[in-house]
Amino acid sequence: MGDEKLLDAFGAWLQALGRDAELLGGLLTSDEADDAARKASAGGLNYLFKSLDLIPDGIDDIGYLDDAFVLRVAAAQAIASSPNAGKEVVQLAAENDLVKQFLGETYSRLDHYVTGLRTGAARGRTVQDILGSEDVLEEFLEDVKGFAADYRAPGFSRDPKNLIKLRAFFDAKLPK
Repeated sequence: MGDEKLLDAFGAWLQALGRDAELLGGLLTSDEADDAARKASAGGLNYLFKSLDLIPDGIDDIGYLDDAFVLRVAAAQAIASSPNAGKEVVQLAAENDLVKQFLGETYSRLDHYVTGLRTGAARGRTVQDILGSEDVLEEFLEDVKGFAADYRAPGFSRDPKNLIKLRAFFDAKLPK
């Protein structure tokens, strides 16, 4: 896929990040989602909040794109477990093919990392806390809704150098 199509897609993903977070949050209460799908969704969303709380990474032109990538990988993992969990999430999961194509060999490291998010925590909440307590789940989903309502996509330069920066970011940050 050419740089222009990647830049178009990634720009659109930045615009849709709040909506995408809400879609993934919907799996946490879906009757169609199994436990593995809920864990994948909660882990991906927890990453978003952990990312929000970190010191800026110095990649302003592409900030939040790692979150968009993680949500797509988490959606793909959730849909692999619960294929009938929701057509909107299925579409989000389908966009993971572009993540695979873009990252190439690095994708397996990202997929493994996203799987590991199921045991992580952000803002004092583990995935187990989120899924094990109605009160924590309700608070978490309110945080997701709040993020979606307040989110404003950052500026995104359609400079092909951003694709190089993004690949380098993933290569440097993902465990080997």
